[in-house]
Amino acid sequence: MDGTGRRWSLGPAALFAAWGASRLVLLLFVLGVLVFPGPDVTTDVSVIYRGWFEVLRHSSFPLDDVSWQYPPAAALAILAPAALPFLGYATAFAALALLADLAVLCLLLYGGRGPGRPLRGAWFWTVGAALLGPTLYARYDVMVTAVAVAALLAGPRRPRLLGTLAGFGAMLKVWPLLLLAGALGRAGRRAWAAAVATVAAAASAFALAMPGALSFLTAQRDRGTEVESLGALVIHVARHFGWSGQVLLNYGSVEFVGPYAGVLSDASLALTGVASGWLVLWWLRARRSSPGAATLADAALTAVLLFTTTSRVISPQYLVWLVGLGAVCLCFPGSRMRLPAWLVAAASLVTVLEFPVYFVDVVMSDRLGITLLVLRNGLLLAACVTAAHGLWRAAVPRPAAPTPAPRSAPDGLSPAVRADTRATGR
Repeated sequence: MDGTGRRWSLGPAALFAAWGASRLVLLLFVLGVLVFPGPDVTTDVSVIYRGWFEVLRHSSFPLDDVSWQYPPAAALAILAPAALPFLGYATAFAALALLADLAVLCLLLYGGRGPGRPLRGAWFWTVGAALLGPTLYARYDVMVTAVAVAALLAGPRRPRLLGTLAGFGAMLKVWPLLLLAGALGRAGRRAWAAAVATVAAAASAFALAMPGALSFLTAQRDRGTEVESLGALVIHVARHFGWSGQVLLNYGSVEFVGPYAGVLSDASLALTGVASGWLVLWWLRARRSSPGAATLADAALTAVLLFTTTSRVISPQYLVWLVGLGAVCLCFPGSRMRLPAWLVAAASLVTVLEFPVYFVDVVMSDRLGITLLVLRNGLLLAACVTAAHGLWRAAVPRPAAPTPAPRSAPDGLSPAVRADTRATGR
């Protein structure tokens, strides 16, 4: 049974059928059999990743390419298609992305296997990830998400494995380190220790084997305001009132360059700092004893939501992370993230419209493009607020109500003396 009275024999069968049908359609788009509207999203793999592959295979990072801004273990994802030498690079990459997608589904099935833990998380991933269209298989983010999902599902019982996987994920794309936001108490210390050890070991190994392994620490320092970010909405509107800047391909993304663009970038960083401060405050106030299995996943989704939404860059593939984390939250009956997760799903649907379908309208700051960005970023903001509120209420103990003081007797006499006085008539 799946906890809702329906037999498991029907649930997984329908789930795999839906997953298989949706992923077949995505593969047809990625492989060019069908044409998805808008710009070709697969060029990142066939051109950029393929170029990096040629450099990495000679034991060197592509440091001459400003688009390379990733931790050293990202090289493993770029080199992975070599394991399928009988396929072309782009086709092999799509096949491996499909396997990572399937791994996420199986992990979520495992996570929702117990009584009272329905298949809601697996269904959420099946539908929510498909809403992102071919972007799901045209970036290596689905591979990182598989590592993150495995870490969170292992966390409640095996904190060291959580830390090891989170550390390895951080060496792939930094953000999985936020999975440890909800690691509290003694188990949390074990998770953090394992993560630090994993990061140190991986970074040292790559630094010794391939010079430039730590270049990612400063690679994004000069990034600007990307056209899909929250701060970019100010410039999108300003362009209709004569803003004189430009839209350029800069540091691997389409950014605004011109007056006040730097100010908006600094404002985004400041907003991320505020989000970090709130997260630290929550961590300090959260109860350490028996925080609940759902708290770990809820804190991870909230942390990634906060950092994603306030970032100078909100690339479409970032939604892959959020859908995966939302799916994990839905595996736990005690999660407070149902509404934020569905807001993320709605944002995913709008995301595929703003990129790639109507991306030209976004770049041109047309009314349609601005409307789509307002909707998408508004949904992410709403998800942030509801997630933060739910996490705080679930994990931070409320202050105890003050005990009312005993009522004093008139004339300064104690209740006992007053009673004695009434009894004697004096």
